[in-house]
Amino acid sequence: MTPRRAPAASRPAPARAAESRIVGIDVARGIAIVAMIAYHFAFDLAFFRVTAANFYRDPFWLHSRTLILSSFLLLAGMSLVLAERAHAGSSRFWRHVLRIAACAVAVSVASYLVFPRSFIWFGVLHAIAVSLVLIRPLAGRPYIALALGIAVIAAGNLYHSPWFDQRWLGWIGFATVKPLTEDYVPLFPWTGVILLGVAAGHALARNGFRALALLAHLPGALAWLGRHSLAVYMLHQPILLGMLWVFVRR
Repeated sequence: MTPRRAPAASRPAPARAAESRIVGIDVARGIAIVAMIAYHFAFDLAFFRVTAANFYRDPFWLHSRTLILSSFLLLAGMSLVLAERAHAGSSRFWRHVLRIAACAVAVSVASYLVFPRSFIWFGVLHAIAVSLVLIRPLAGRPYIALALGIAVIAAGNLYHSPWFDQRWLGWIGFATVKPLTEDYVPLFPWTGVILLGVAAGHALARNGFRALALLAHLPGALAWLGRHSLAVYMLHQPILLGMLWVFVRR
């Protein structure tokens, strides 16, 4: 007996892969991954002195980093909303956070081996892991998340104190000078961007994420990258550095 086709109103929208996944968000994350890989490849070329780009002073590279980082943090906030809407449960949330935290520790160790003086002690993965724990109670409160996100960003950019120049407090933010590290993502102002992502996730959910529907028509490889973003993040730099090391040694 042939099963009847579900009515159109009950079929999932094209932009949805599952209740807790939106193809458009996966694609957006995949685009951010491609931009990140391109940025790190350019950084690695400068590290091996193949090019003379200055990633610490050149406004182009500084703004590029800010844009790419902001994209990932906004999407982290949106993903938190999706998980809460799908009733993913506490165990799944904590597994996700612990996975990110474990990768953050691995990044710290690996970066210490390459950059012992400027290793990553509180970078993007550290910030995401801590921020998700702190803001989870606001996952269902978009207006509070929006107001608090703006406040956190403003405070992180406007208030500075020498007290926070010490490493044991530097992860909070408010430092008067950027510490010597290859990736510095303090909670102030960057947790504010994740909170804005929570507000944006609710805004997109109100119209069934139709605003992202066009992204679902981009190449499926981008969605694949977005679904496996953490693995790609962890693997791409060792691969790039290894390839370039072989190249410059020839």
